[in-house]
Amino acid sequence: MTSMFDQDLPPTAANFAAMSPLSFIERTAQVYPNRLAVVHGLGAQTVRQTWSQTYDRCRQLASALVQAGVGKNDTVAVMLPNTPPMVEAHFGIPMAGAVLNALNTRLDPETLAFMLDHGEAKVVIVDPEFSGTMKKALALRQSTRPLLVIDVQDALYSGPSERLGQTDYEAFLAQGDPQFAWALPDNEWDAIALNYTSGTTGNPKGVVYHHRGATTNAISNILEWDMPKHAAYLWTLPMFHCNGWCFPWTLAARAGVNVCLRRVDAQSIFDMMREHHVTHYCGAPIVHGLLVNAPPEMKLGLPAGVKAMVAGAAPPASMIEGMEQMGFDLTHVYGLTEVYGPATVCAKHDEWQQLPIGDRARLNARQGVRYHLEREVCVLNPETMQPVPHDGETMGEIMFKGNIAMKGYLKNPKATEEAFAGGWFHSGDLAVQYPDGYIKIKDRSKDIIISGGENISSIEVEDVLYRHPDVLAAAVVAKPDARWGETPCAFVELKAGATTTAQAMVDHCKMHLAGFKVPRAIVFGELPKTSTGKIQKFELRKLAGSAIAINV
Repeated sequence: MTSMFDQDLPPTAANFAAMSPLSFIERTAQVYPNRLAVVHGLGAQTVRQTWSQTYDRCRQLASALVQAGVGKNDTVAVMLPNTPPMVEAHFGIPMAGAVLNALNTRLDPETLAFMLDHGEAKVVIVDPEFSGTMKKALALRQSTRPLLVIDVQDALYSGPSERLGQTDYEAFLAQGDPQFAWALPDNEWDAIALNYTSGTTGNPKGVVYHHRGATTNAISNILEWDMPKHAAYLWTLPMFHCNGWCFPWTLAARAGVNVCLRRVDAQSIFDMMREHHVTHYCGAPIVHGLLVNAPPEMKLGLPAGVKAMVAGAAPPASMIEGMEQMGFDLTHVYGLTEVYGPATVCAKHDEWQQLPIGDRARLNARQGVRYHLEREVCVLNPETMQPVPHDGETMGEIMFKGNIAMKGYLKNPKATEEAFAGGWFHSGDLAVQYPDGYIKIKDRSKDIIISGGENISSIEVEDVLYRHPDVLAAAVVAKPDARWGETPCAFVELKAGATTTAQAMVDHCKMHLAGFKVPRAIVFGELPKTSTGKIQKFELRKLAGSAIAINV
């Protein structure tokens, strides 16, 4: 029986619209057309765009893509650093109804070729810095599907490059209409982005984001930081990382400033902070450590009260103390590609500030509580799907439920079904939950190593090691690293009579893996095994010291 509250009260165009972060840039361009949206560079070389100009360029990009035959649910890949075209891609591509695939610029050509084929890209936009890698990736593609290649020209880049495409970015935009009449998606469940994540086995998995999730996480970013209007956000975090943790859309909602940063180094970061009055930035622990450990003279004249967000390994006491000495306020978040980047936050309490630095570090090291617009985050027993006791000791698996979760894995129904078993997204991360509800990771069930904010599959590295003719057995675990948080440590058992060196192993890995995935340490010897021959990784973690890293 229909309720009286539903009788003759259907959703209509007058009272319902699909949620999409595209509406943010439309409003900001109308309300704050002359406010600064994008800056790129320092001094006289700086490129500046207002929100009105940026909105028009995004519409031009959408229009040009449509003219080029791109339509709804077509994939447009980008191989770009944190530059203005990358900001524009987050709006212009979905305005065309297409799906943005921001490629990890640190990956090897073989992996990139797989992504272009698996995602069925119709267009790829390439920055000159990555033309060499992309040229190799294009040559390795298995698909015969036509692929439009667009070259970006950046006056601030002076390194080696090669033209790969049929046109360049500015010429392509010039074909488009700055007044292009784009439309919101018919359904907020429509895909907005495709992000590939390292799986524990085989090829990377394609994580599909929807407009509703992108919107809710973008808004949650504002709420977690109490982010004010016109915030100046420095792009130290790669925008290919979960679409920059949804911050391109967050900044559009706040009419903020995208302070672009082509390359991360301490001097550039501090210079950009001073010149462009930066208020916020995000990054893996390595980025914050880079700033804390920089020479004191490099830190002179920094803006006061900069808010920083860290994800990955928990921030140690030394980092928190160093950030406070610079006048920075650090917020710890946690998430995965499958939940749009950060989806929990270690929400701080005023009374924590009165505690000794060691106690503050212990509290801030926790992964925290759910983002505002995430429905639920809980530590569950994966066998019973019941919550573990909130005692800070009983381990279970972190699981998410709500809007801030992917649609699923592209062309991989089995993995999607497993990820959402029991009505929760299974993170694969083992944790405890405290009496105050805060969560803390204790181990990683998928053996993923987080190095400098990048996920590394230990199994992927092991597979490469096993390809070496002298290797009998291999296992890779996380090793604590002061700079990167964690790095891969390889334990290798050689065949009888083999005399391979550690450097030879590293060189072999470099031939098959992206640089950040190559083991930083090689240990030769017989591997500990169970009676059935299974390698005991927990023993290797003890040897590598990774148990210490987990318990920081």
